[in-house]
Amino acid sequence: MNTSTAPRAFITGCAGTRLSAQEAEFLRETRPWGLILFRRNVETPEQVAALVAAFREHVGRSDAPVLIDQEGGRVQRLGPPHWPAYPPAGVFAALAEAGEEARAVEAARLGARLMADDLAALGITVDCVPCADLRLPEGHGIIGDRAYGETPERVALLARAAADGMMSGGVLPVLKHIPGHGRARADSHLSLPVVETSRPVLEATDFEAFRRLNDLPLGMTAHVVYAAIDADQPATTSRRVIDEIIRGFIGFDGALMSDDLSMGALAGSLASRAEASFAAGCDLALHCNGDIEEMRAVASRSPLLAGEAARRCEAALEQLVRPEKIEQAQARAHFSDMIAVS
Repeated sequence: MNTSTAPRAFITGCAGTRLSAQEAEFLRETRPWGLILFRRNVETPEQVAALVAAFREHVGRSDAPVLIDQEGGRVQRLGPPHWPAYPPAGVFAALAEAGEEARAVEAARLGARLMADDLAALGITVDCVPCADLRLPEGHGIIGDRAYGETPERVALLARAAADGMMSGGVLPVLKHIPGHGRARADSHLSLPVVETSRPVLEATDFEAFRRLNDLPLGMTAHVVYAAIDADQPATTSRRVIDEIIRGFIGFDGALMSDDLSMGALAGSLASRAEASFAAGCDLALHCNGDIEEMRAVASRSPLLAGEAARRCEAALEQLVRPEKIEQAQARAHFSDMIAVS
């Protein structure tokens, strides 16, 4: 990558449905790798498409990634009346648990394929799915029905189907929250969860779900402390967790982004959080809330994308494909039939 035109290794949000003059200047000056959209950024299809295009114009890259969290269920930034409502991952898990595993796999894949069509039509090229965290009884409800099941085998099977559907629709998936948020007893948006489970158990369960998905192009860390591995730092800022578990045991070689640096699980200034995530081995820093001063702080500690981080990001973008058209009405009717409760 030519360093004179290289983006900075962070993903930013924005405050509203249109870029302010201040935000436009920030984008031109800092050239973030990507933009992430939230519900506050969404009004109509035409407005979202214009926002996406404006971002790419200001950073000077027509292929600059635009991300969104569009899982279905509770986590869906695009919704009625302009976009369909989609079910959470727990619906597919319930189908599989009822003995309809093949149906669950097909439904998870088709649902993601349809979702990808919604996103691609707006110019959105990355969706922060699948969530490969296990649904466990001790876990906080922040995961809950966002999980594809309770076992690593079931979760990996259905998460793989969703990732395949997304990629076949021309949108890159993001594997999250590596190496696993399922056992966390707190919501990392608000406070720092600490998991006390032993390493052998984690490797056989939570980490195993991610190991089976280690070839996906993009991943997102968990703001979770795994006391058996690093009792002091959450995965996002732990060199040991990233080296030994994410890159080591799990074998993930995709581009690794932090979870949102503005979340309550992390301590210190935004600049120090960004610096710590890069020092630990994250390729990209993610900042979501659209606060311009926080955005500037993250940008100030984000290096130009280079070396292995650039290689992994480029390799991810190379996996974008131009999807074949599908018959929308027929596909959506089939999807509705598959997830209907019998």
